[in-house]
Amino acid sequence: MLGFSEGQIATLFRTFDFDHSGLIEYQEFLRTIRGPMNPAREAIVMRCFAKMDKDGNGYIDINDIKGVYTASKHPDVMSGKKTENQILQEFLETFELHHSLRANGAPDHIVTKDEFIEYYNNISCSVDNDQYFSVMMNNAWNLDGSRVTKASWANSGGAAA
Repeated sequence: MLGFSEGQIATLFRTFDFDHSGLIEYQEFLRTIRGPMNPAREAIVMRCFAKMDKDGNGYIDINDIKGVYTASKHPDVMSGKKTENQILQEFLETFELHHSLRANGAPDHIVTKDEFIEYYNNISCSVDNDQYFSVMMNNAWNLDGSRVTKASWANSGGAAA
């Protein structure tokens, strides 16, 4: 026994269970223990955000990603189940998910800097080494410009990083 009171246990549980599911999932545990990214990692993430925010308005929406990603090869688009825009909106939702869980919000298909940072806070907590995080982000977002930037759903895996 760890010696916590019932009240302390309830407080700990609420702290870790940020999605209020009644369960503490591994990612929630890890994110709570590790905390947010360090400033060096956040700077890399902000470079990625700036790259995606094509019009420089401070958020990423479908217009920003249409020129970078195409969903025409996605299986649901090819089978007629979904439109390319629906797939691109789902792509944007991946960045909104973690922030929405913490803030009790609903996806609006507009990714703010806070949402983007929170997404990568959750990825960052699983990566021990800053250098590896940097390489991973450079490879995912082509920050050094060493490869062709036009990506398709088929060869991007559906999401960057």
